Amino acid sequence: MSEETNPAAMRQVLLWVQFDGTDFCGFQKQLTDRTVAGTLEAAWLKMLGETVIARSSSRTDSGVHARRMPVLIRTEKTIQPRGLMLGLNSFLPSDLAVQEALEVPGDFDVRNDAVGKRYVYRLWVSESRAPLWRRFAWQVRGPLDVDAMQEGALLLQGVHDFSTFRGAGCTAKSTIRNIRRIHVDASQLPLVQIEVDGNAFLLNMVRIFAGTLVDIGRGRIKPDAIPAILASHDRTRAGQTAPSHGLTLDEVFYGPAGARQGVDYKNLLAHMDQAR
Repeated sequence: MSEETNPAAMRQVLLWVQFDGTDFCGFQKQLTDRTVAGTLEAAWLKMLGETVIARSSSRTDSGVHARRMPVLIRTEKTIQPRGLMLGLNSFLPSDLAVQEALEVPGDFDVRNDAVGKRYVYRLWVSESRAPLWRRFAWQVRGPLDVDAMQEGALLLQGVHDFSTFRGAGCTAKSTIRNIRRIHVDASQLPLVQIEVDGNAFLLNMVRIFAGTLVDIGRGRIKPDAIPAILASHDRTRAGQTAPSHGLTLDEVFYGPAGARQGVDYKNLLAHMDQAR
């Protein structure tokens, strides 16, 4: 597929992508390892003969999955979004696909205009392995006290200094985050889902939440110890960093509260609401 360039009409295209992160070394492009950004850029180059940079709202770790991850690309090509979606999918591997494409305003910033994200961490709580879930859920040999886990989760909600819950190598200038909701859903046992909504996240934060809540479920940590763990600013007081394959970036949210002055998001937001 080819398309003539129009240098005077640089456009921004937002791709909503989905991927099984098992065989990717995260989102960010690397020189040698297989990544989501690198794979998207290579597909774009093959399809349109144009070198682009794929940017997203965050960098996922190796092995982490995404249901709807936004990827922004600046292009001189005039092909319409639906054509881009269909064309790219013909060049992409089976573990990565564009679910939707739309043109966005030139001032749209895929990272800074995000007002929140939702992650889902999945546990398979059983003595028996589950081949269908082995790539997407951490097998935990139970039982787990789910009520205690939810009690602990509620104490993690709100605005806190989450330095206890960040991984080594985190470069965030501030460790203050607003966790709007954490819910431990055991309605589909033996599958347990930990849903986390927040304005932003530190390195490995949700995975450390998951490891800590599993320790609570096993009785190793008391739910009411969470405030003291938060106040300690000591990573060793929290649970382990849960394996990456249990984590999925479920959604990234955009809205007027995160928009920079002068950017009209009306049509973009309506389109996103319909997609959800």
